[in-house]
Amino acid sequence: MPKLYVGNLSSSVTTEDLQRLFHQRKLPKAHQVQLRQGHAFVDFPDHNWAIKAIETLSGKAELDGKVIEVDYAVPKKLRSRRIQIRNIPPHLHWEVLDGLLAQYGTVENVEQVNTDTEAAVVNVTYSTKEEAKIAVEKLSRHQCEDYWFRVSYILEMDAAPSPPSRRQRRRGSRSQDPQPGPSVSPLGSQNKPPDLPLRILVPTQFVGAIIGKEGLTIKNLTRQTQSRVDIHRKENARAAEKPITIHSTPEGCSAACRMILEIMQKEAYDTKVSEEIPLKILTHNSLVGRLIGKEGRNLKRIEEESGSKITISSLQDLTLYNPDRTIMVRGSVDTCCRAEVEIMKKLREAFKNDASVNSSGLIPGLSLSTQGIFSSGLSMLPSTSGPHGTPSSPQTLHTAYSPFRGHSAPLGGLYGVSPTAPHAQLHTAPEQEVVYLFIPTQAVGALIGKKGQHIKQLARFARASIKIAPAESPDVTERMVIITGPPEAQFKAQGRIFGKLKEENFFSSKEEVKLETHIKVPSSAAGRVIGKGGKTVNELQNLSSAEVIVPRDQTPDENDEVFVKISGHFFASQTAQRKIREIIQQAKLHEQKHQLGASGSHHSK
Repeated sequence: MPKLYVGNLSSSVTTEDLQRLFHQRKLPKAHQVQLRQGHAFVDFPDHNWAIKAIETLSGKAELDGKVIEVDYAVPKKLRSRRIQIRNIPPHLHWEVLDGLLAQYGTVENVEQVNTDTEAAVVNVTYSTKEEAKIAVEKLSRHQCEDYWFRVSYILEMDAAPSPPSRRQRRRGSRSQDPQPGPSVSPLGSQNKPPDLPLRILVPTQFVGAIIGKEGLTIKNLTRQTQSRVDIHRKENARAAEKPITIHSTPEGCSAACRMILEIMQKEAYDTKVSEEIPLKILTHNSLVGRLIGKEGRNLKRIEEESGSKITISSLQDLTLYNPDRTIMVRGSVDTCCRAEVEIMKKLREAFKNDASVNSSGLIPGLSLSTQGIFSSGLSMLPSTSGPHGTPSSPQTLHTAYSPFRGHSAPLGGLYGVSPTAPHAQLHTAPEQEVVYLFIPTQAVGALIGKKGQHIKQLARFARASIKIAPAESPDVTERMVIITGPPEAQFKAQGRIFGKLKEENFFSSKEEVKLETHIKVPSSAAGRVIGKGGKTVNELQNLSSAEVIVPRDQTPDENDEVFVKISGHFFASQTAQRKIREIIQQAKLHEQKHQLGASGSHHSK
């Protein structure tokens, strides 16, 4: 039974006060409380509850006006060579943690502890007590990104086996482990649904006031609202606005948001800033449609009930590197806060619904790559399910994919270029997909570029084959672009084409770039895309915000395939394409199982 030290107590604090505090924070009743002058020792049922108590109370809870400190109680003579490290970034890779731990001695064992906290927790065993002592001294309050490590000794008598954890590492067993997971997978990949944090933009000039002298303002804010507030100051240093991510319960997020608005309002008054300071909420584009509602009804209702004025940034502001929309709320602090509650309620509902149907890993609102949508696992979009939610730079995207050194252009009646790679056969090639994208006829020249340079560069960048089919007649208004490549290549190529049409002003500044896309599906799977009574295709349209049509009068081609038509802006089209591919894959697996079952039945006879 772990014993905790509770420090910085007022002399008037009683045992009942402590037990009441534990009850308020949804912690179990302590088995035993030993109250001393200015501190207390408390027994908790197990290590999971002990960790939760430390994370919930230490530096965050007050008793009689004093902020208490909570940690493991370990007398010097009982300190072992085992230590516990808490508040580790959940996305930190094992390889990075291993390197950090090895700086202070020989690590015999590292095991992850399953907890209810978002941040990761590990127990580490060093070869000697002296090495453990050095590690505790050096790692305590060590900053890793926006996380500060918390380190404690573990008593030998309390070193009972941890609950089954996802990773357990012994130093001598690396070469015997055939799985690459420990060196590449994040620590905190627990099988629990992710929470949707509140992400807001604030003017850079107010960041100092939000942090406060020596960080006192932000510490007070996090303590009062029971939230974690990440201010991303270092990203894009010259930007006029900085993103802030708030992790907490919906009530905690709203309370923190109110305090930040009040701080900015006071700072604006003190510095004689006359402009109105709106509340700017960041959210993934795929959630926005359900916030707006049919014919804008949801947004109008929120405006009427809160008394605010709400505008949402244009779809044209979206890029391959930033899939976020900005929801701007104007009004008084009270007005903005009322609107924030309702806006986030709608966004959380949409996010939760998407997560509940996320059998393929495609959760709108999160990075496509981090959800495993691409076989390569390379980053295609900035991650917003992590703590930061800050966009990757274009440079990162370019260096993540080494362009092919050469290319060929077998025209064959089609204008285009197909990249080749001599080393491509060394690895299992991802499944090739073919997409037929229709663009305005007058945009063909811009897409091809001078002497075909633009389309060649695009093909190399995306690692895709991109060909433009000849016009069927001189007066056609649209031309078909045939894109062949794996999912990540499709994403990059289509995204660049959508962007090019906007850059070249083929669509007005207030007009969305909406294109029609065709993909082929086996005729036997067309019914699955439609669903009983059109249920599947309707759900698909609601999820993606794209228009999806499966023409019923089609004659299957020589490969027994038919077209599915998708119309919409880039992210809507991508979501629909991925979900349809998933339906096709499920149909193929079902057919394979059926064939295997029939074959087995035949052999048994």
